[in-house]
Amino acid sequence: MTALSGWGRTAPTRARLRTPATEAQAAQAVHSAGARGSVARGLGRSYGDAAQNAGGTVLDMTALSAIRSIDVQHGLVDCAAGVSLDTLMRVLMPLGWFVPVTPGTRYVTVGGAIAADIHGKNHHLSGSFGRHVRSLDLLGADGEVRTLTPEGDPELFWATASGMGLTGVILSAKIQLLPVQSALMSVDTERAVDLDDLMDRLESADHRYRYSVAWIDLLARGAATGRAVLTRGDHATVDQLDVRSRRDPLALRTPRLPPVPRGVPSHLLNTRTVAAFNTLWYRKAPRERRGQLQKISTFFHPLDGLPEWNRIYGPGGFVQYQFVVPPSEHGALRRIIETISRHRCPTFLAVLKRFGPGDPGWLSFPMPGWTLALDIPTTLPGLAGLLDRLDEHVLAAGGRIYLAKDSRLRPHTLAEMYPRLGEFRELRARIDPDRRFTSDLARRLDL
Repeated sequence: MTALSGWGRTAPTRARLRTPATEAQAAQAVHSAGARGSVARGLGRSYGDAAQNAGGTVLDMTALSAIRSIDVQHGLVDCAAGVSLDTLMRVLMPLGWFVPVTPGTRYVTVGGAIAADIHGKNHHLSGSFGRHVRSLDLLGADGEVRTLTPEGDPELFWATASGMGLTGVILSAKIQLLPVQSALMSVDTERAVDLDDLMDRLESADHRYRYSVAWIDLLARGAATGRAVLTRGDHATVDQLDVRSRRDPLALRTPRLPPVPRGVPSHLLNTRTVAAFNTLWYRKAPRERRGQLQKISTFFHPLDGLPEWNRIYGPGGFVQYQFVVPPSEHGALRRIIETISRHRCPTFLAVLKRFGPGDPGWLSFPMPGWTLALDIPTTLPGLAGLLDRLDEHVLAAGGRIYLAKDSRLRPHTLAEMYPRLGEFRELRARIDPDRRFTSDLARRLDL
């Protein structure tokens, strides 16, 4: 048995880890999994327990990592589910194409991106990852492999594209890509003095940018509550580049620092140190700067340059809490931020975005509105009670919690957050009556 946990390292469990090198081996691993079933796992970047299966089987899909074909003319890639977004970026960028959606880390597999229906800074314009999947191959509980499309198999396709790996094992997919002229971003940066200022700026100008995100200081109080640094941009065109960058505009550079060492003490991140960091980060940001050229890794994946950055939180790990509330719920968002600030949560990784229209996935997280994600060390006193209070605010506002980051949500609240949960459960019972596919998340929340 192998100990496995999510990126937050909060709820490790043990399972038999299998690493299939072929689709036939994946089918055999599912068939021989036993009563505790199986679940697929990619690079382990879900923060909670979605890719764990205590006492059962976990399929490490990273060996299935072939890029089968690339249609350079039409921007379509056919690849195995274990291919990472990092690999796709490195292969596709020199050809003038980019992945349609990327989260805050590029170390996510294609299978994981589909199963969690990941979103990024461009959701307000482009939706989540599932919208860009043209077809996928799914290994079902009966051992059959089915090719699913949104048009031909909408029920099973959209239950899978957000289904957290519980409808079967995603083996491969065809993905529509985004054309780009360079590997650099043209970025506008500005400071917002408080939460009202931040929301006004986001609502009034987000439509002008493909990508938009705000880092928010959740320790600021009083008149500065909700102060933030807003960064928005798009892929730079060749005519926006300097002379040096024009020599090789599609060269992708992703610098990496040494990994965070083991044994970081839990007390390193406390209210005092994080408050000092947040103040410094806010003040060093420009009041307004237009058209700065940034590397893709700087704009999208700053933490990927620091391997094993989750060790910063010490041996106890951390909880990542992400929610979304409807666009009219300014008051709910303010109450939540004020609650976090009063509790003095030592969080320096807090980002606020606006989501666009909801996605078709039955368990897709995004819905129109405001989404806030924050990391909280597990050592924070009163953490469980704080998160329960935040859940109550989210529910009262008609919002929901992101399952790919959850490790502690109470199951009775789930149906109120996800209106198609009943249909999802019925479909699972129909296509997988013996529960060949399951996970710690599925058992905890009765998915």
